[in-house]
Amino acid sequence: MSDPEPCRMKHTEDPEEQRELSEVKEESEELSEVEEEHHVKPGEKTLSRSKTKKTFLKKRRAKKSFTCTQCGKSYTTKQSLERHLRIHTGEKPFSCDQCGKTFLCASHLKKHLIVHTKKKPHSCSVCGKSFSLLLYLQRHQKRHTGVREYMCFECEKTFTTANCLKLHQRIHTGEKPYKCQHCDKRFNQSGHLKRHERIHTGEKPYKCSRCDKRFSQSASLKTHERIHTGEKPYKCDQCGKSFSNKQHLNVHMRIHTGEKPFMCDQCEKRFSNKQRLKSHMMIHTGVKPYTCDQCGKTFICASNLKTHLRVHTKEKPHSCSVCGKSFSLLHTLQNHEKIHTGVREYMCFECEKTFITAYNLKQHQRIHTGEKPYKCSHCDKRFSQSAHLRSHERIHTGEKPFMCDQCGKSFSDKRDLKRHMKIHAVEKPHHQSEITQNCQKASGRRGRREHQ
Repeated sequence: MSDPEPCRMKHTEDPEEQRELSEVKEESEELSEVEEEHHVKPGEKTLSRSKTKKTFLKKRRAKKSFTCTQCGKSYTTKQSLERHLRIHTGEKPFSCDQCGKTFLCASHLKKHLIVHTKKKPHSCSVCGKSFSLLLYLQRHQKRHTGVREYMCFECEKTFTTANCLKLHQRIHTGEKPYKCQHCDKRFNQSGHLKRHERIHTGEKPYKCSRCDKRFSQSASLKTHERIHTGEKPYKCDQCGKSFSNKQHLNVHMRIHTGEKPFMCDQCEKRFSNKQRLKSHMMIHTGVKPYTCDQCGKTFICASNLKTHLRVHTKEKPHSCSVCGKSFSLLHTLQNHEKIHTGVREYMCFECEKTFITAYNLKQHQRIHTGEKPYKCSHCDKRFSQSAHLRSHERIHTGEKPFMCDQCGKSFSDKRDLKRHMKIHAVEKPHHQSEITQNCQKASGRRGRREHQ
């Protein structure tokens, strides 16, 4: 018999589960035969179905004389017990001659070999999706018909297959029969154990056909491939924005709901996702793990470093169609274009002032709240903006990163450089060398005074 396809709701490759499902089917068939034998004839006493089933199951369970010493499970045949024991021993005697992958039973190897042939001869007449086995197609078709014949008596949740129901029931029982051979962690599904063990082995069996990048999970590969295809199947029902990943949609939805479940234990600031909290924590710790290999400047997150690198490359690929101004980042261009359209969608509820971006509104709101989250590492002075902190800290470090390309004079603040550049802009060209010399002399005198 072919093994069932892993359920769309819960994934499993446990041979023992598949065997038990066969036993369930066998029990059902045998029970039907028993009921036929006890079919009521005219004048005979009625034998209830429940009594028939009870008698049958009692006899059936009495046959299970082979018990596993590891977990106490019982089986009707020695062969079934031996097959089950492989779960505990980790033995996988069936090996694929194409890729070397090993399996607990021959039926799983047979199913795996279809991966190499790429054959999917069974197609759904409703949506056109193809499957390698007829059984997989039959299970899939239940999605279209809405048939969910298996119900959990604990929570009344329904399922399309008995296997999915069985896996679900472990949530209620707390059963975790699958133990990792590398650590003590246990799992309620063999698929989850298999995925976890790849952390220890480093195995990445799923390869992208476009860029050769490898993944430990098939779901990760599927999500990655959407980068190449541009597919974004998850759409926000509030604003229509689409996402390639369901998790990204879930995080996005918090913009509409206002939910911020992640809180900083230092300042109690809340965030909509864990990554933003993690980045925020670096403000308190002072950790800046990302360093520019051009100038040595450090950053809290990789995206900030990536943005900074364009300062060195001078790359500005995004241009405004109205005024021709160029930008290094697409979102910076998009924000700039709002200047032309007059769109200012973010409003302060304190003073009703409007802003082009959420970030600008956020910075403005600190005027009302008095919040100053950025503290100088050299003194106790605090600032409402990180840029103001950086500018201030240059007083302590003496850093002057902004240099005039006309005369070589350096400044600690970009605005000071801009003001200085006006000196060169208003002077005539033939006075240029004289201005340069005067600036250099003034700079030299200032340097000597600072040295003294």
